[in-house]
Amino acid sequence: MIQATYNGEIIARSDKTILVEGNHYFPADSVHKEFLIDSDTHSTCPWKGKASYKSVKVGDQVLVDACWYYPDPKEAAANIKGYLAFWKGVKVV
Repeated sequence: MIQATYNGEIIARSDKTILVEGNHYFPADSVHKEFLIDSDTHSTCPWKGKASYKSVKVGDQVLVDACWYYPDPKEAAANIKGYLAFWKGVKVV
């Protein structure tokens, strides 16, 4: 079971993550969305497409843009559509 934690809270937990480039992508239904805040940030990966971001908030602690996902990935990354990944202080083990 892989889980993402921040500030003592489990943000996501699943045994069905997809490992891409060293990052675990969690199925959307395994993520506790009450800890996520929408963001206007986007970036582009040459083979995955346009990424969207969410900030992670636990208590009064916020990690800006610490969650990302590909709402409409390119064909090469179609398997991660509907999955979210974490970084910037979120511990994934």
